[in-house]
Amino acid sequence: MRKVLESEEFVYDGDDLGATYTKEYTVFKVWSPVAESMKVVIYDDYKDSVGKVYPMSKGEKGVWEFKLYGDYKNKYYNYRVTINGVEKETPDPYAKGATVNGEMGMIVDFDSINPEGWDEHEIPAPIKPTEAVIYEMHVRDFSVDEDSGIKHKGKYLAFTEKGTRGPNGEITGLDYLKELGITHIHLLPVYDFASVDETKEGEYNWGYDPYLYNVPEGSYSTNPYDGTVRIKEFKEMVKALHENGIRVVMDVVFNHTYTTGNSPFDILVPKYYYRTDSSGKYTNGSGCGNETASEKPMMRKFIVDSVKFWATEYKIDGFRFDLMALHDIDTMREVEKQLRKINPNILIYGEPWTGGPSSLSPTKQLKKGKQKGMGIAVFNDDFRNAIKGDNDGEGVGFVNGGAGLEDEIKKGIVGMIDYSSRIKGFTKEPTETINYVSCHDNLCLFDKFEKSNPNATSEEREKMNRLALSMVLTSQGIPFIQGGTEILRTKHGNHNSFRAGDEINKIDWSNKNKYRETYEYIKGLIALRKSQKVMTLDKAEDIKKYLKFIEAPKNSVAYLLTSPYEGDFKNILIIHNANREEIEIKLPLEGKWSIISNEKEVNVEGVNGAYEAVESVKVAPLSTYILIKTN
Repeated sequence: MRKVLESEEFVYDGDDLGATYTKEYTVFKVWSPVAESMKVVIYDDYKDSVGKVYPMSKGEKGVWEFKLYGDYKNKYYNYRVTINGVEKETPDPYAKGATVNGEMGMIVDFDSINPEGWDEHEIPAPIKPTEAVIYEMHVRDFSVDEDSGIKHKGKYLAFTEKGTRGPNGEITGLDYLKELGITHIHLLPVYDFASVDETKEGEYNWGYDPYLYNVPEGSYSTNPYDGTVRIKEFKEMVKALHENGIRVVMDVVFNHTYTTGNSPFDILVPKYYYRTDSSGKYTNGSGCGNETASEKPMMRKFIVDSVKFWATEYKIDGFRFDLMALHDIDTMREVEKQLRKINPNILIYGEPWTGGPSSLSPTKQLKKGKQKGMGIAVFNDDFRNAIKGDNDGEGVGFVNGGAGLEDEIKKGIVGMIDYSSRIKGFTKEPTETINYVSCHDNLCLFDKFEKSNPNATSEEREKMNRLALSMVLTSQGIPFIQGGTEILRTKHGNHNSFRAGDEINKIDWSNKNKYRETYEYIKGLIALRKSQKVMTLDKAEDIKKYLKFIEAPKNSVAYLLTSPYEGDFKNILIIHNANREEIEIKLPLEGKWSIISNEKEVNVEGVNGAYEAVESVKVAPLSTYILIKTN
């Protein structure tokens, strides 16, 4: 019987599941072919524990329906479903709003909730994927530091505050993001997740624990009880970021649910939405106790419907898929196709791995290399490991003492394309690689270097941090920075801080002053990257044409970018020196070169001191030098 529900007879393709509100009536539709009866319960407000019950009628394809006359704007509702003689109540998986902890879904009238100017607010101009600079951030981490100068600590509204100042009068918050120059902020889960209790202030979790996928998380709002508040404040955050030139990427976790048995999916259609083995046990490809079955028509539909909803209703500019290899390739193709119709420039990327052995056939898993030509990017752990070594151990990479890694680094620099017989990776085009050295998972960069290089001086480790980030920001592909690494963020050695609380996870804004040089350096590199088309090529053939490696001593890599584009520097020479001593590089073209980046600063007018080089250049230890030749 397990496959029966996957037959054409039970596949519903309408776009009206959930509660569709109008002033005159609301239509409820819910898919549950196995239900013996279905009722919708209407609650006046979040304090109403009795509700009014209405029977629903079963239509085609296993969809139950009820039309409720009257204006039920922003009231709450749940379903009561009877299966095998047992009645259970659940929120609607398609609910677009909810009260505290997702206890009841909400009949949403978005027009009555939208912040002023929402519909016509200005969205940043379209850019190519390779022109993006992604900055990963958790909502609480961003503002919760007592010295952040931000009023709405730990809330969506923190991202709307202008003119905030931290220790030493340093710029923090929204103005900081703008000053740094990033193009996209990637927010850790902001849909409704089940691992914090919204009735308690200050609980902490990363949020990879989905409950209601189409509802904003309530703990980041100023009032989790009233379902309108989280919607409005979430949109105020998106609007403020957009109006300051920053696009918003949402971290989505469709690969598992927080629990099984009592999840809305399982209450309505037991076990359908999950992968199970031949004895009916949940399989665990996520490492979280279950994995959803994207290959089943109604789960695939749910994923596609959900991202379409966020991209249209909330004007989300990109999606990052958690454990994307657990989603079958056809589902991700459909996601890409539908999202491009809404926004041709939308960013789609994800993790090309699973969290454990999956029952999805390996041929269908979206692993590294399978994304070729799909318009989807994947995290490049090859480049990450080549740069810094392993994630949590004492292993070393190119910047912190590894040897013989030059070719691995070159693969990352060319965006993992098929560049030559020795230098080739897993992409068809550079738009398919997310280049990064750290993210929320595992040790952050500062802690990794403390662990792998305990005998290095703190100054050397800061240089390693800078060198690693400079490689991410100068390579072809899509650069991704873990928020705070540009000011040497530490989590005090905690490699899995998903529920370690604010003290471990928060951005310590005093670091901005403490590590000002590194901050200014990274800011300078971001500005340089954004100003040079040749640093953001989106075609493999162009990389082969305009990027040439030149001879360099061991543990260093040097290459020449020759730009055909107006507004670019004609020739850019980039040198990464991972040695603990100075090296000398013979310049590839005769005449004068200006040094625009050294170990201390980035300045397109030429750096302090030695502005020019002829014939050769001396490159300081553990540093990236960039030289330009304009004529």
